[in-house]
Amino acid sequence: MLGEGILKGLTETARNFFGSYVTKDRLTTVQFPEERLPQIEATRDFPFLVYDGPDWQQGMRCVSCQICEKECPPKCIYIEKSADKKPDATGKPQFYPAKFDIDISVCMSCQICVEVCPFDAIKMDVAFELSTDDRFGGLMLNKEQLSKSNEYYNEIHPTEAAAVDAALAEERAKAEAKARQAAEAKAAAAAPVTTAETTVVQ
Repeated sequence: MLGEGILKGLTETARNFFGSYVTKDRLTTVQFPEERLPQIEATRDFPFLVYDGPDWQQGMRCVSCQICEKECPPKCIYIEKSADKKPDATGKPQFYPAKFDIDISVCMSCQICVEVCPFDAIKMDVAFELSTDDRFGGLMLNKEQLSKSNEYYNEIHPTEAAAVDAALAEERAKAEAKARQAAEAKAAAAAPVTTAETTVVQ
């Protein structure tokens, strides 16, 4: 029948319009910003940098490998590697970004930076209300503005963050076990030398 599709569409529209006066299930409009739909965990807007512990500079996971900068399709990530190293969350000396900027006016939220990061240092945020009257500087976020705690990451992406935390905990446990074994081996190797020296003195 000619126009059958149009009639079906108008019927559905009328059902939602008149039904909205009777039941909330037919309400198709959310009065934003007073009302907000719950965010789904898979939401992704713009990247942020994850840090562990209370200090964002000391706990920053990023080691300035610059893979995300190289793989970013719109080239909106700018990194300058440090000349020195600092201990990371596991105590291992690592390079760190002396400068880490993301131009969110160019970012297309593709998440490639997250997928290529081998240190789980960059993740996608759910914040989207970032409008500003500063066309250039206001949309260029530096590493302090980008840094957010691991607790925040667990809050917005609990399932994903739990898996990352488990993997990092396993890596840290292996590193601690390896360091402990090395210390024990060093102590064992030093013990005979000490005995021999004592015997000679006697």
